[in-house]
Amino acid sequence: MLENQNPLVLVTGGSGFIAVHIILKLLESQYRVRVTLRTMNRLEEVKAMLASGGLTNFEDLSFIQADLTSDKNWSYAVKGADYVIHVASPTPNKIYKNENEMIVPARDGVLRVLRAARDAGVKRVVLTSAFGAIGVGHRHHTGPYTEEDWSNVDAKIHPYQKSKTLAEKAAWEFIQQAGDGLELATVNPVGVMGPILGNDYSHSNEIVRQMLEGRLKAVPKIYSDYVDVRDVAELHLLAMTRPEANGERFIASSAENLSTLEVANILRKHLGEDAKNVPKGELPNLVVRVAAVFNPKLRMIASLLGQDMSTSNQKAKRLLGWTPRSAEKAIIATGKSMVEIIKRQIRA
Repeated sequence: MLENQNPLVLVTGGSGFIAVHIILKLLESQYRVRVTLRTMNRLEEVKAMLASGGLTNFEDLSFIQADLTSDKNWSYAVKGADYVIHVASPTPNKIYKNENEMIVPARDGVLRVLRAARDAGVKRVVLTSAFGAIGVGHRHHTGPYTEEDWSNVDAKIHPYQKSKTLAEKAAWEFIQQAGDGLELATVNPVGVMGPILGNDYSHSNEIVRQMLEGRLKAVPKIYSDYVDVRDVAELHLLAMTRPEANGERFIASSAENLSTLEVANILRKHLGEDAKNVPKGELPNLVVRVAAVFNPKLRMIASLLGQDMSTSNQKAKRLLGWTPRSAEKAIIATGKSMVEIIKRQIRA
């Protein structure tokens, strides 16, 4: 039997919420996929998430251990790869003593992956960046952010957003100065919602969980754009394969700006009894800011109060023909799958 010669894609950080959906989309599109994990202890968990997403044939999927903080195994990870989708990055959910604990691995990790990709003759790298690299630190900005915008790292912004900004800037600088023909595109998602396939999900989904469990009696006055994780995965594939995507950034957004209270209202409208604990009111900004002084986990939320975080998705739609689902559909998908996770954990 002839060995499968379909293009090989390396996906870094394969246990993450976005990465799992990218892997599913790649395999569905007949690519071979090699996945990096920081620890192989999570291999079975990742397989279970993929199975939950509908994967039945694991033949074109392989795993390799590689960590953003070490050179070990990266040359093996990229060997023979046609493309790299670099999703791995430090998570904002963890509490760090100082910002460099988040910034240094994000920036150094990107450069480590790009160097390995260049040396292995990879055609293109797609970097999963974030809205946090586009629209943060501009207190008086009005109107939708576009791919021309960059976050202001000199402002007082959360280390996660700073890490995303500095990592993406380092990537573009590397391509310009030392890329040697390696192509790069970035995808910058806003708040990522959509079907949750396991215990690893985005920080946007954590707020949904807190609402459903009744841990939030009222919600902060934050206005954000949202996107479905399945559409984020689709945009990564378009950014990977389309000639027009080389050298470009793409905001992944449904381009609908919703308050957290509107998200809560969508959950209540569509989930019935399962949403009985979802809050109906908003917290005064002062309360959130004072609470954030004592609770580090609230600091990123507090920094976004009163900010215009609306985005345009016109570039991805125009250049790549990308057509995302509505924010409402993405939020409903998160809510329904989160309800199942909560029920399963209660039963266990």
